[in-house]
Amino acid sequence: MEGLSFSSMAAIWVATVMVAVITIWALQKMLNSLWLRPKRFERLLREQGLEGHPYSLFPHYSNPTLMQLNHSKSQPFTLSHDVAPRLSSSLYSTVTKYGKNSFLWEGTTPKVIITDPKQIKEVFNNMQDFHRPKLSGNAKFLRHGLLNYEGEKWAKHRKIINPAFHLEKLKNMLPAFSQSCHDMISTWKGMFSSDGTCEIDVWPFLQNLTCDVISRTAFGSSYAEGTRIFQLLKKQGYLFMTAQFKDIPILQFLPTTSKRRMKEIETEMHDSINGIIKKREKAMENGETSNEDLLSILLESNHMEIQGHGMTNQEVIEECKLFYLAGQETTASLLVWTMVLLGRYPEWQSRAREEVFQVFGNQNPDVDGLSQLKIVTMILYEVLRLYPPTVFFGRTLQKDVKLGNLSLPAGVNVTMPILLIHHDGDIWGDDAKEFKPERFSEGIAKATKGQVSFFPFGWGPRICIGQNFALLEAKTVLSLLLQHFSFELSPAYSHAPTVILNLQPKHGAHLVLHKL
Repeated sequence: MEGLSFSSMAAIWVATVMVAVITIWALQKMLNSLWLRPKRFERLLREQGLEGHPYSLFPHYSNPTLMQLNHSKSQPFTLSHDVAPRLSSSLYSTVTKYGKNSFLWEGTTPKVIITDPKQIKEVFNNMQDFHRPKLSGNAKFLRHGLLNYEGEKWAKHRKIINPAFHLEKLKNMLPAFSQSCHDMISTWKGMFSSDGTCEIDVWPFLQNLTCDVISRTAFGSSYAEGTRIFQLLKKQGYLFMTAQFKDIPILQFLPTTSKRRMKEIETEMHDSINGIIKKREKAMENGETSNEDLLSILLESNHMEIQGHGMTNQEVIEECKLFYLAGQETTASLLVWTMVLLGRYPEWQSRAREEVFQVFGNQNPDVDGLSQLKIVTMILYEVLRLYPPTVFFGRTLQKDVKLGNLSLPAGVNVTMPILLIHHDGDIWGDDAKEFKPERFSEGIAKATKGQVSFFPFGWGPRICIGQNFALLEAKTVLSLLLQHFSFELSPAYSHAPTVILNLQPKHGAHLVLHKL
């Protein structure tokens, strides 16, 4: 230090102290985030009788049961509906080991498992305290519009979008449902051999069908452009699911090739949808639109809001993306599992076909007839019970909340494992994992004994706005298929339900079709 002035030495000393203070502060903050806070949460939960794996900085290695379940995912499936151990392995292993009053870890955050129907009802109804989890990184590209909003903004958007899904508007979309299905039926008939049979993997066809339907019903005359938007959305979803580092918080913000491509796709989709909206608005101004597709109804409803209080152009674009992803994925999942199960249970297929012919004969379905399809409706509900499109619903706590006999602190998450609840023998009986549509013969309320134990589309104020659309489309398509074909599982069918955005068959759905 020789030669340094006193003021220089003082400055060095102050800088050294500041570095030390900042380092200690950062270490304390990291210690609190990575250890003290999670352990405090764990203690609070255990004091209330909840059980779970002890918090660990390396949770994967501390859970041998989960490791064994994850390893088993690569093994062949048996043709069983007991799919929860593979599809919800973390939740299943936790509940199996610790019971229904338990929790698990998602990084440093505990997730309390909620399986009691009364508590589930409270979570769904209490929107102001239980929010949908926020998405970060590339995941934000996969959730659009209404799904992203809370509070007043959510209420405003829901009010504006609601008219598009009124039954009177949905009636006008039945011809589009039928037209898209007839196109697929014609393609299948062209694939039949001389003996009147053919083997088809119906999964890609059903995906294309529901894409076709949502393109026609959402964008009407701009249907071809709508199909292109859907292709971009699918590509974006694939890039996210296959992206490197997406599950590693520190690394997920690296400027990877897939992330750059997802941003490029986002820009292309934005420009395409914006172009469609501009053309539609101009047509509406000139009185050239019939207001029968979802976009026109949405724009009309938005314009009826008090000036300045409607949705922005960007928000309309986001809702259009949501129409696509939710409208296509959910219905495709429901249809493919319905065909698989009816292929496996021919007696129910025969009963459904008999009902369809009794109501419609060889005519296209109409809305009044669809409401009379009791057996078809029972089948669809049972498929949604065994194979719901979403396997769990999650919520985050915005403040300390009392939930039944639990006092949950802000910062804790709750998860409602729909698949486990739909398969719970305590709720549904010893035959809970069997395909028995008759359990819905007197409706959902009777089947559930008035409890919130069946919620494939969610429940409460945030219940899926498109559920009537999805069920009407599924009934229409299934009726037309039953009028033209009988079908059975192919020997090549491999039962491998998997979650890729929604619940779908990993190896497709190979069926043998017979002309009627």
